[in-house]
Amino acid sequence: MRGNHKSGLGRYLYLLYSITLHNSITSKMNLNLSNYLSICSLVLLFGYITYKEWSTKPSRDKISDEGVFEVQYEGEISDPRLPAVSFDVPAAMSFAGETVPLDVPDVHERLDKELQINCYLHSNTIFLIKRANRWFPEMEKILEKYDIPQDFKYLPLIESNLLNVISPRDAVGYWQILKTSGTELDLEITNEVDERYDPLKATEAACKYLKRSYKKFGNWTMVAASYNRGMGGMDRALEDQSVDSYYDLYLNDETSRYVFRILAIKEIAENPLRYGFHIEPQHLYKQEPLRFIEVDETVKDLVTFAKSHGTNYKLLKRHNPWLRENRLTVKKGRSYRIAIPS
Repeated sequence: MRGNHKSGLGRYLYLLYSITLHNSITSKMNLNLSNYLSICSLVLLFGYITYKEWSTKPSRDKISDEGVFEVQYEGEISDPRLPAVSFDVPAAMSFAGETVPLDVPDVHERLDKELQINCYLHSNTIFLIKRANRWFPEMEKILEKYDIPQDFKYLPLIESNLLNVISPRDAVGYWQILKTSGTELDLEITNEVDERYDPLKATEAACKYLKRSYKKFGNWTMVAASYNRGMGGMDRALEDQSVDSYYDLYLNDETSRYVFRILAIKEIAENPLRYGFHIEPQHLYKQEPLRFIEVDETVKDLVTFAKSHGTNYKLLKRHNPWLRENRLTVKKGRSYRIAIPS
């Protein structure tokens, strides 16, 4: 390496020398001093660039046990870079206690695809892990309350990135619930209140759906797929194709990828270092201390309400995204719990 970059620099110095000698001998060219200096400067600049490029190339590289690319450089130059590497697919995986048949070639390849995709969605995956640290403790309690396997906590990560987004089909919130489904699952959805935007109430609603689906299919993998395609859609697919497993079905692309996307983000979130994600504990988002105010009367102005309780409208909306307007109409016999920073 060193011999190469020195010889590269030597060639440019030799070129500079040749130009100088040529101009000193050939008076007919009649170059003025300004042109002469410009040529010399360009040659020196190209020579320096070539030298720097050669001198910063790594002398040794390797992949660590955690999947992190390590590079050692000669001298004091430090410029670590991450290459594109293909990560191993786990030898065995399960979802909600059910084995993933990774010995089936297409199953192996479908998991491989989603694993590599999420490994290289660097910033997105980092923020998923950060947000999950805030929301998982409360979601886990709700899943346990409804006897839903804990692996379902990864479902909202692929549904919404744990953000209150709206899909092109008007599915809303962390769990991407349609208006008709939300009403069936006992969520309040009006112009002023939309509980699909409440991450924890939406989790409760999702659990109700998951329990109904499990009662129908008796298989948690099918339950997960049905959250994407619907119970009716999955039931028809099983009947039409005369199989009884999600992994044996020929499905539309979105549903075909759905369970594998859950598996991939579960694997990375549970083993981040293995896939090159090193997140310091202090970088993880924490649960924020809150106090709750019981409201049983109409609030005409939530800005004024927020100020009267020692906060502002921005933080009120941050902790109560289900409040969709700047007022809250409370019907007789009804009440709401509004979260305020403590």
